[in-house]
Amino acid sequence: LPYYAETFGAGAAEVGFLIAVYAAAQFIGSPVWGRYSDRYGRRPALMITVTGAAIGYILFGLADSLTILFLSRILAGFMGGNISVAQAYIADVTNVKDRAKGLGLVGAAFGLGFIVGPAIGGALSQWGYDIPAYAAALLDILNLIAIYFWLPESLTIEQMSANTKSHEPKFSLTELKQALTKPLVGALLNSQFIFSLAFAMFTTVFALFAQHRLNLDARSTGYILAYIGILIVIVQGGLIGKLTASFSEGFLLFWSTAIMALTLLAWAFVYHIWILLIVLMPMALASGVFR
Repeated sequence: LPYYAETFGAGAAEVGFLIAVYAAAQFIGSPVWGRYSDRYGRRPALMITVTGAAIGYILFGLADSLTILFLSRILAGFMGGNISVAQAYIADVTNVKDRAKGLGLVGAAFGLGFIVGPAIGGALSQWGYDIPAYAAALLDILNLIAIYFWLPESLTIEQMSANTKSHEPKFSLTELKQALTKPLVGALLNSQFIFSLAFAMFTTVFALFAQHRLNLDARSTGYILAYIGILIVIVQGGLIGKLTASFSEGFLLFWSTAIMALTLLAWAFVYHIWILLIVLMPMALASGVFR
């Protein structure tokens, strides 16, 4: 994305805004799609959002200006709010005991995408920065086909009917404020916000950092991001179940945050790629545990 945006004259600030509008749209889309899936089912919500994401990536590849890039990221971000639907699906089909492990598997799936995606995107970028966008759109189309044929609905008709008849208010800033004041829930949401804010500052400028301080191209940057994904998958796919069985979740949240703070500070002093790879290891592990 940063390399592509630079071809349209974008500077570091514009790159940051490009990533920010995706996150802002995802922030809006997450409760919208979550509530939609409560009332009409997880499956149709996923089908709509995956289709919309494919359109967003095609628009991204066809972009001929920075404005079109922004529009494509807003669309993809809004559709990317379907992470709430995926998490709700896991909650539907797991019990309380296995829920952390189930959500860890969602994180592991995300991490697997983080391994393969940047590596493929980096490799394809040598033929043009628009090519990875078309590849992403193709993957979403394949994903849509898989959902249609193989993903069953996790909610019963009775559950969807009950959700439709409920008088819960639509998502609003007032509702968000109420959630932030709830015991445990509010503290967790605040912690998640601050942690995500810090990690987003890292991911937003990482490609620019790799380009301008370490002289890495898009392909090399993609491989490093794939390395981060491998570490996240190791944690969320295998270690998180063992860790939550041995330590309290509060203990893990505290220490993963402390480790993240130290590694982000260390990242500021990196001037060689091999040191970067060492620093990224505890950073990725801490992120996987916290999430």
